[in-house]
Formats: sequence, structure tokens, C-alpha cells
Amino acid sequence: MSSKRLDIGRQRRKIRVRKKVRGTDLRPRVCVFRSNKHIYAQVISDSQGKTLATVSTLSEDLAEQLKKSKGVNAAKQVGVALAKVCKENNISRVVFDRNGFIYHGRVKAVADGAREGGLDF
Repeated sequence: MSSKRLDIGRQRRKIRVRKKVRGTDLRPRVCVFRSNKHIYAQVISDSQGKTLATVSTLSEDLAEQLKKSKGVNAAKQVGVALAKVCKENNISRVVFDRNGFIYHGRVKAVADGAREGGLDF
């Protein structure tokens, strides 16, 4: 199966999910993107149209810690770091947007790490 064909399916799932999931100022949206090597998570307020916080495996503070850690462990650390950044910005409740990806593996690990860090979904 070609990657273009897989991406078209993910885009359809993304649109279907985004019809229901909206981020507000009181409860912003946590959007997760997963590539083959890295994972990215950002907190978005759809009412303002702004990104409030972002963390990825490429972030300077996490890159040092994650030199030996990959996959699910790295994704969990991204979730914990995202929760820490959100706490600094006085954000405690969020809505999770899986961005068309299946909720397992690294995507689930980000959500679990964010819950461990204190975010309420």
C-alpha cells in the first residue's frame, strides 16, 4: 500500500474527528502528530486560533533525555513534558485530538504521559 493512500485515509479520519473536537480558551485541544521518527504534541485554542504550547522529541530540553529512549517511552516523556508546560501556562483541562491516528502505541503513550503529569482529559 502506498503512503499516499494511507495518508488519504488518515485525513478522512482527521476531518471526521475534528467535526466533534473543538478547543476553547477554557479547555484547549491537544493535537498529536506522529511521524516515523518523532512525535509532536501541541496545545491549541481554536477560538483564538493560536498555539499555546508545543513539545516534541526534537525539543531542546527533551532531546538530551531521549538520546537512548525511543518509541513509546519517548512519547510518554513528551506527554509528561507537555503537562509540565501546560501547568506553567495555567492549563489543567484539555481535549485530546488524535489527529486521525489510531489511539494505541505512541499516541496513547502521549495521552497517558500527559495524564500522569496532571492534565485532565
